[in-house]
Amino acid sequence: MYIMKHYTLITLSIMGLLFSSCTVVRQDMVGVKTKFGKVKPRTLEPGLYSINPFTTKMLTLPARSINMELKIDLPSKEGLTISSDISILYRIKKEDAAEILKNVGYGYEKTLILPVFRSASADVCARFFAKDMHSGERSVIENKIQERMKELLDKRGFLIEAVLLKSISLPARVSKAIEQKLAAEQDAMRMQFVLQREQQEAKRKRIEAEGIKDFQKIISNGLTKEVLQMRSIEVMKELVRSGNSKVIITNGKTPLFLDDK
Repeated sequence: MYIMKHYTLITLSIMGLLFSSCTVVRQDMVGVKTKFGKVKPRTLEPGLYSINPFTTKMLTLPARSINMELKIDLPSKEGLTISSDISILYRIKKEDAAEILKNVGYGYEKTLILPVFRSASADVCARFFAKDMHSGERSVIENKIQERMKELLDKRGFLIEAVLLKSISLPARVSKAIEQKLAAEQDAMRMQFVLQREQQEAKRKRIEAEGIKDFQKIISNGLTKEVLQMRSIEVMKELVRSGNSKVIITNGKTPLFLDDK
């Protein structure tokens, strides 16, 4: 009985040791082993791995895209301070996971990415006016910050996918000036539309007047003395056939018609 219990205890100990020597790297992660605190150079893909729990430890890093959000004050070319909400989309290069843990550690966002972003954004934004951050230049600013961060972080094992200026808060006087400028531009565009419409209408009237003039000219050229005399005769014939009583006064050339009523 004692031997049976002894074997059972040994079996449970072995099973516990086996289970404790297995670790899982999740689907969206990569793993790196450390032995006696020393980082191994190999990056491990998601899956089940066996380790010696007494000497080895499995460290994991996210392999997916990460959205790092922060609120920061940015300088402008004219010396203003612009408040902005920023999103930095980045991910770790899998093959560099061991080097990241070895040289930077888990606090890479605070230790490396954020300082690099602050430096790059200050350098880029200082070349643009505050109004540019509310115009089509915003995408140019984003791309330049991203390019600058790539130069500094690519060799450190980080891929910067995008830098997004999600919201910009300008000083009140600058915002008011921009709004007034936009309103003036809209008024100018509206006035230009009105002028174009009036010019088109004037052109239409000129064409219409020229058409009437040409029509009258054609008619006038066609109304010869013989034609007018013929038309007079035709009109008198029609009057004769009419049942109404008419008084016709004529000099033989041009008739004048009087209704007897």
